[in-house]
Amino acid sequence: MSVGVAAMMPRSGLPLKTAAPPRAVAVVKAAGAVAYNDGPAATAVPVIALSRVDSDDASKPGLRALKTRPLERNIALTKLGLGAGTQIVAHSIANVFRGRVARGAADRRFYAQQAQVLADELGRLKGSVMKAGQMLSLYGQYFLPEEAVAVLSALQDDTPAVDWTLIEPVLRASLGARLAELEIEERPLAAASLGQVHRARRRADGLSLVVKVQYPGVAQAIDSDIRTLSRLLLLTRLAPKELDLAPVFAEVREMLHREVDYRAEARFTEEYARRLADDPRFVVPRVLREYSNGQVLTTTYEAGLSPRHERIAGLSQARRNRLGEAFVDLFLTEFFDWRIIQSDPHFGNYRIRIGEGAQDRIVLLDFGATRRFEPRFVEAYREIVRGAVHDDREQILRGAQAIGLMQTGFPEPVLKAFAELCQLIVEPFRLPDDPRVPPGLFNTRGEYRYGVSDLPMRAAGVAARNALSRYFRVPPREIVFLHRRLAGVFIMLATLGAELNARSRLLRSLDPATGR
Repeated sequence: MSVGVAAMMPRSGLPLKTAAPPRAVAVVKAAGAVAYNDGPAATAVPVIALSRVDSDDASKPGLRALKTRPLERNIALTKLGLGAGTQIVAHSIANVFRGRVARGAADRRFYAQQAQVLADELGRLKGSVMKAGQMLSLYGQYFLPEEAVAVLSALQDDTPAVDWTLIEPVLRASLGARLAELEIEERPLAAASLGQVHRARRRADGLSLVVKVQYPGVAQAIDSDIRTLSRLLLLTRLAPKELDLAPVFAEVREMLHREVDYRAEARFTEEYARRLADDPRFVVPRVLREYSNGQVLTTTYEAGLSPRHERIAGLSQARRNRLGEAFVDLFLTEFFDWRIIQSDPHFGNYRIRIGEGAQDRIVLLDFGATRRFEPRFVEAYREIVRGAVHDDREQILRGAQAIGLMQTGFPEPVLKAFAELCQLIVEPFRLPDDPRVPPGLFNTRGEYRYGVSDLPMRAAGVAARNALSRYFRVPPREIVFLHRRLAGVFIMLATLGAELNARSRLLRSLDPATGR
């Protein structure tokens, strides 16, 4: 449960990136977050989360021009495709004269090279085509070479900012005369694929704000970008020829249209603020509607420290446990009760505000990747987890078949291995004396020690040994985003070094009436 029922199913025997240690959270990053300095004070000056543009980084100057017209973008990607075709021919000829071992090494270098060329061009183009490349690093864990996934993942950390001369006209067109009420810093806090964030102050009362601005032309280019990128992926031979990627790109297209809808993001931000208003453990920024519309989103600036900051690591075990409990409670409530999740779990979207005494608070940022789930999906997933916790194989399989994770025609060994994997993944919610749990993972108080757990690696090993990857080329789209969030929960708890007995919390979510 902590890392998702199928989150770590490998392709070709390779563990998914969600099975990585805390530093590997970059793999599940996506653009569009505000992040603040990891300096010594909770009110530290903001810095870049996704693209560093501070004065020490002269190697990545702000982009002064964007290729926003479909024709320009298609020409750029077509050139890339033609170049890839030439490289493929040369590589194929060279492989004829290589032995098997040398051919494998050459293939790995070739995949990495092709993916790097693709990533470089996507980074320059910005907009939806770059965001789509980021999303492919998530979906691609199921069907792309590991080398390609690693390079595409880097898109999420290494994107240049856009120059103020391109941002200011968007602000003027969107806010009109009200723009004069704000004092906006020209240098962005964060640069992403679809937009960037600037620190601001309201002149009338000095209220500290952040202004998220969408790059010009990105919304209009989505459909064309997706068509071109799908063709390009085939030209570079990074994806298997026999794999139908149409459903993947349909989902990416839908996601992109949601993420450029800043009005929807404002509504989700306000919904989370309303739902969590009475919970003192959480802080959600306030949306300022008078300075927001379809291309601009303005919220209050909320200070805090990264969960990886040394001051957070230095908190007492009890305080870190309480933060861990809050993260678990938030996910269980989001998914099982509200049927929505903020599916972008990277560290830039969470800040910790150290409080006086022991009342620390979690600041939640960026709701552009929020997803709603159908009741039937949530209930089927609830059945999977309930079956895993209670060791009911038939219940696990019923739930998995209901959402398309499993099919009745799968071989018996595959069904058996899948059920066993699900039962393994709920290990943190087992009873402390369960003999299946390795020694040392529960402390003397019966709390699971996330910081020392090797559960992700063991689960990936089970999946690899049973060749489950053959049956999971591209999982249901809901699973990709749900397990992205679940992986984020596990990584967060491991980063905090939390020690929790969360079994009762999970059981209440699985069956609110009885808590069993």
